[in-house]
Amino acid sequence: WLICIIIFGASGIGLALCERLLSEDTGGLQLCLACRNMCRAQAARSALLTSHPTARVALLQMDTSSISSVLSAAQEVRLRYNRLDYLYLNAGIMPNPQFDVQAFFKGLFSSKIITMFATGEGILTQKDSVTPDGLQEVFATNLFGHFLLVRELEPVLCQAGQTSQLIWTSSSNAHRSAFDLEDIQHQRGSQPYSSSKYASDLLSLALNTHYNKQGLYSSVICPGFVMTNLTYGILPSFPAFLWTLLMPVFWLIRMFTNTFTLMPYNGAEALFWLFKQKPESLDPQAKYHSLTSGLGHTYTQPRKMDIDLETSQALYEKLLQLESEVRKKHKASQHYRERQSQWEH
Repeated sequence: WLICIIIFGASGIGLALCERLLSEDTGGLQLCLACRNMCRAQAARSALLTSHPTARVALLQMDTSSISSVLSAAQEVRLRYNRLDYLYLNAGIMPNPQFDVQAFFKGLFSSKIITMFATGEGILTQKDSVTPDGLQEVFATNLFGHFLLVRELEPVLCQAGQTSQLIWTSSSNAHRSAFDLEDIQHQRGSQPYSSSKYASDLLSLALNTHYNKQGLYSSVICPGFVMTNLTYGILPSFPAFLWTLLMPVFWLIRMFTNTFTLMPYNGAEALFWLFKQKPESLDPQAKYHSLTSGLGHTYTQPRKMDIDLETSQALYEKLLQLESEVRKKHKASQHYRERQSQWEH
């Protein structure tokens, strides 16, 4: 059995990946879907079992923005499985996106239209918030929660005589300009999503540096421009008919750029492609892009990331330091709650 954990939001690219994996192989694959909302996860599981009745699909509750949730989920994984073959790090949020309408319409009639749609550069900013653990929400959800999970799952990911794969869902919105090594949580900026995705590119490289000798390999993908709940959330007040009017524009743009994958099935192409590769043969400094031709043919293409070993190592060390601080704080908080519970009884 191949054991694969997919962290996802019970829809979009994550669900499309599940469908593609099960269509490829239902006999030798165990899927575990890690999701924050268990009602949506149950619905996703039911849909998968309707089309693949013999599939083995388990559920796991996990919120990557919550330290206690990640630690509890990791403990559950270690109890269920003695090894993991694939861990898809696909959770991501872009809360309270602010859309610059003026910049949008200006870009709509300029030579930057394709770049604007493909990356969101110049038209999107976000307002971040702080989690109960005291972390920036986007940083915690998109990066640190995944990092902590990987650290917790070392015993089942790093085993002698076998290889395991970490596969990150990054973004074309991952820009070096949005990331500051002295502000890894992006407390002082207005592009936390871009910063977190660039940080995941850096972290993937660092993880390869530290874990390849133990058989653990990390890769990064970009799904392209896909119409998902996250995309629709960028313009929550946008009337549905305007999205309908924009779709022909998107299809037209796809004739000129292969990054407009549009459909979740197409966006999951690189995630699915990596499932079938030998991890030792992959380039740790490449981002694997899901691409779709104007005629609808999907394929995967590696492109060099704008990252370097020095910055990736520096980020890794900062994350280790933050992990130590977070664990101490969590342990102290847990001890306090236990003492408080004893006093109440």
